[in-house]
Order: sequence, then structure tokens, then C-alpha cells
Amino acid sequence: MSEKYIDVEKILKEKAPQFYRWIPRFLIFKIKKILHEDEINAFMSKNGHLKSFEFNDAVLKYFNIQIHSFNAEHVPEKGKIIIAANHPLGGLDGMALIKVVSEKRNDIKFIVNDILLNLKNYSDIFVGVNKLGNTPKQSLLEIEKVFASNNAILFFPAGLVSRKQKINGQWQIHDLPWNKTFVQKAVQYQKPIIPAFIEGKNSDFFYNLSYWRKKLGIKGNIEMLFLPDEMFKQKHQTINIYFAPPISPQLLDKSKNYNEWAQIIKHYVHSGNIQKNIPFSEYLKTLQ
Repeated sequence: MSEKYIDVEKILKEKAPQFYRWIPRFLIFKIKKILHEDEINAFMSKNGHLKSFEFNDAVLKYFNIQIHSFNAEHVPEKGKIIIAANHPLGGLDGMALIKVVSEKRNDIKFIVNDILLNLKNYSDIFVGVNKLGNTPKQSLLEIEKVFASNNAILFFPAGLVSRKQKINGQWQIHDLPWNKTFVQKAVQYQKPIIPAFIEGKNSDFFYNLSYWRKKLGIKGNIEMLFLPDEMFKQKHQTINIYFAPPISPQLLDKSKNYNEWAQIIKHYVHSGNIQKNIPFSEYLKTLQ
């Protein structure tokens, strides 16, 4: 392999030379294993030339992921929409969502965290704020242009992977609070919102690490380092995606602010109503 896509030792030498000098060799080896350096480099040497949907298909094929979609007829073949989904896995859930929606239309834009903008194979799909590249103003203008377009916009409003949380006295895999942006832009540009529920969970190790990290007051999301390992644990799995009927932007009136609407839609996604194809408007009646 002439060029490495991931080179843990090189990164440590360049970015943290003082740390690299003292770190035990076995720990470097462990980090390489957690990040699956060898497997990812082998995959990229074979598939790194692929772009967009072809690359996405290659990843799903490599992990042997089966995808079942339900009520995908709610996704129109053209016209402006925002698909807002929960984020249970941290990688393959987004790829599965791209796959399902791309079978209906190819004008997909995915709003992502800035770190994912480094995945150049998805450069035609991913849009986000890159704090290390373009100025925030330029990046925000690009995002605004996407929201104003007729594209199919995919969005994980939580921004981070779901965590195990105590909901109504029971531990559940649940998204963190949703960002209000998707509601704000849906109202501003009169875009229907299609909520989607993606079934999936990471390992107990991931959730326990997150729990104890917070319990000990450690601010850094160290569990995120293990997301590549979590992806490899998902090999040969089935991902089910359920789509809800579109939410009209007119329904999101001023009786609640954007943040309140965002959290209500989040709870709707986790409520089990989407699996029963119950519209958001009917779910709202149960809250009155």
C-alpha cells in the first residue's frame, strides 16, 4: 500500500510529538486496532477512487448491511423536503439513509458536522461548517443556499450519536436534544419535514463508556474515538428505516418556538408512532 488513508503514528508524530515520544508502543497498537487502521486502508486502496452514491454503496456492501425501508412512498421523487432522523449508530445509519433516499432521487444534500467534510468521497453530498477551512460566514452561506434549494436535505438534528438515557424511569437508546435549525429553515423556506426513525444500537461498551465519562466529569467525548470500532461491530446487520408522512410547515405555528417544535418532533420520532404510520398531526392530538 503506497499511501495510507489513516496513519495513526504519523498523526501522533506531527500533531502531538511530545505525547508520541512517551506513549508506549502497545498503546499505539491499541489505537490502531480501535480505529481499524489496516482494514480502512485496505478498503480505501480498493475503493478510494469512488465518489458519492457509488462509494456509499461500496461501504454498505463491505459491511454486508441489509436495509429495509418502510413507507418510503412518503419521500417524493422531486420537490423541496427536509428529512430529519434520529442518529443511533454514528455512520452506517447515515449511509443507509442516503441509500434509501437515493433510490427515489439523486439531488441529496446531507447537513453534517465539520469533521465529516474531510470525507472527500462524499463531497458532492455532504454540506457543513468547516471551522478549519472556509470561514464560518462562507460555510453558513453555502448551507443557507442548500436550505433555499429544492434539494432533498438529510439531517441528524441531534448532531451527536444517540446515548442511553433514563426516559420515564427506564433506560432507553435516545437522541440528545435536537437542534432547532431544521424547523427554522422548514418554516422560512416552506419545506415539508419528513421525520424518519432508524432502528439500531451500538454496543453496551459504548453506552457505558459515555455514562461513566460523564459521571466522572470528563468533558471530552472520548467514546467518539470508538465509533469506527462500533461500525465494524455492525457487520452483517439489518437496518430498518421508517418514514413518516410529511409535516406541513404551516403546522409549525407560533404557538411554540422553534426549539419546542424540534423537541416535540424528536419525541414523535422516538414514540413508535412512525412505525405505525401515524401522522405527526395525529400525534399532536395526544399531547393536548
